[in-house]
Amino acid sequence: MKSFSTRHLIGIKNITEDDIQLIFETADNFKEVINRPIKKVPSLRDITVANLFFESSTRTRVSFELAERRLSADIVNFTASSSSVSKGETLLDTVNNILAMKVDMVVMRHPAPGACVYLSRHIPANIINAGDGTHEHPTQALLDAYSIRETLGDIAGRKVAIIGDILHSRVALSNVFCLKKLGARVRVCGPPTLIPKYYSELGVEVSHQVRETLQWCDVANVLRIQLERQDIKYFPSLREYHQYFGITREMLDSLDKEIVVMHPGPINRGVEITSDVADSRQSIILQQVENGVAVRMAVLYLLAGQKSQ
Repeated sequence: MKSFSTRHLIGIKNITEDDIQLIFETADNFKEVINRPIKKVPSLRDITVANLFFESSTRTRVSFELAERRLSADIVNFTASSSSVSKGETLLDTVNNILAMKVDMVVMRHPAPGACVYLSRHIPANIINAGDGTHEHPTQALLDAYSIRETLGDIAGRKVAIIGDILHSRVALSNVFCLKKLGARVRVCGPPTLIPKYYSELGVEVSHQVRETLQWCDVANVLRIQLERQDIKYFPSLREYHQYFGITREMLDSLDKEIVVMHPGPINRGVEITSDVADSRQSIILQQVENGVAVRMAVLYLLAGQKSQ
């Protein structure tokens, strides 16, 4: 049986195409499980997982917790705002105290890029990155790619556009790494102020024209404007952003083909995407949410197999 090549899932950059395909094949099996009347399997019955969220999260946290419960793991939930972190405790001390309670795996979201790498070098538990600053969000990229594969078949050769706030997005970077490894053509699109210059060095196309990009792509993955991360103004107003970069029904109807629309959530309806697009037949947003549980079950299961290495 094939096995995962690493003890941790820190980022898509650190895993291989074979790892990604193994996750997808394992997720296929778990998707069957979560659609059965009895949705649990005993795969992680002897494993304790700590969910450490130093930033707010709804979808990712619930998705991981559900995945862990479906695998019969024991779960410890940790929120920074209600912990000793608010009293000045360091990240390493916090985690070591949790590990002293015999935790096997850590799922962590943290505002500092590289926090998961730091942790992986200092503690023996398996680490899963649930988002570190504006760096990476590997499981989101995996579930996005898995959803494209499920909808269109093979990802190789497909044209995927990532549209919106690229600068502040960890989803965008992980998606680029994942899609490129799977042979897709990738384009990022948004205002010049929201696309870092280094993206042109990642082997992706860069565009500032939304209509032309929609005509080019097979899949549009639309990202929200992350106002909470913006310390200066990158565009005049949300109204103006929507006017020039928002995805509308009229835009999709003007294309000479039907494209797939995605969004990692949360959606700012009426800003980066309108409700009649988000809720349309072309949208696979809720499919992404469902697939997120199966993909995260696959990641947890595969990493648990590396526990003794």
